[in-house]
Amino acid sequence: MIAADLLRSWLFVAGADAAAQRAALESGADTIIPDLEDFTPPPLRARARGMIVDLFERCRKIGMAAAVRINPLEADGAVDLAAIMAGRPDLVLLPKTAAPEQIVALDAAIAAAETQHGIVAGTTAIVPNVETAAGLVRTIEIARASPRVIACLVAAEDMAADLGAERRPDGAELAYVRARFLVDCRAAGVEAIDCPYTFADAEGAEREARGARRLGYRCKSLVRPEHAAAINRALTPGREELAAAQAQIAAFEAARAQGEDRAQVDGAWVEVPTYLNAQRLIARAARLRTAR
Repeated sequence: MIAADLLRSWLFVAGADAAAQRAALESGADTIIPDLEDFTPPPLRARARGMIVDLFERCRKIGMAAAVRINPLEADGAVDLAAIMAGRPDLVLLPKTAAPEQIVALDAAIAAAETQHGIVAGTTAIVPNVETAAGLVRTIEIARASPRVIACLVAAEDMAADLGAERRPDGAELAYVRARFLVDCRAAGVEAIDCPYTFADAEGAEREARGARRLGYRCKSLVRPEHAAAINRALTPGREELAAAQAQIAAFEAARAQGEDRAQVDGAWVEVPTYLNAQRLIARAARLRTAR
């Protein structure tokens, strides 16, 4: 399956808007997600399904994962799935996920479609979208409902609306949601995808992405193609960070070679957790270089 943590930027795009899809392909986002739910009005969904299957091929030609967000199965999701599985998507995102039973049902539907289309069983991944308080408090159950679940995504606008929160650019109203969601995803062993920054300024998107990274996020969703470069930049280890990590590793290993338990670098102690974090940072940078 796809290595979800290497997809730093997950860009949602309208399922029936060819111009928006072209812009998304050129945005530099790590993956684009044509949306059959809120971004595609019901009268346009039949046409959008065919466009999305064609879009999968265009994504693959440039080395991008083929992803799609369908409707809930109890709405138009079954029809969506029947159409788009012919295109062999790598990732199927499910909106409004509030219970593990929804993922179990989607797993079964995808398994049947894999058999029908000659797709290797179990290779289509699921990404639940957690958009309500009811879903948030069951994130671990949702993430563990199927081995297909490789990541979960937390919403911004729908979550704020469900909470009755006042949405602002600083995102303070979602601070608890984002922190809890990350912890639960880590506990469940799946990747956490941060909510989109839905305001216009790219500077704000980068600032929010850097804050998310500080919490532990490695991936972020977005709804504006012009934010992709800023988000990728924020979620990629920079030269100074890598140099600092290498200095920490060298100092710690030198201290251990002399029988000491830790080392000091720039006035801060480098102990086992710091050392391991530095190693992870360098390994992630190497994996991102290879992926690109």
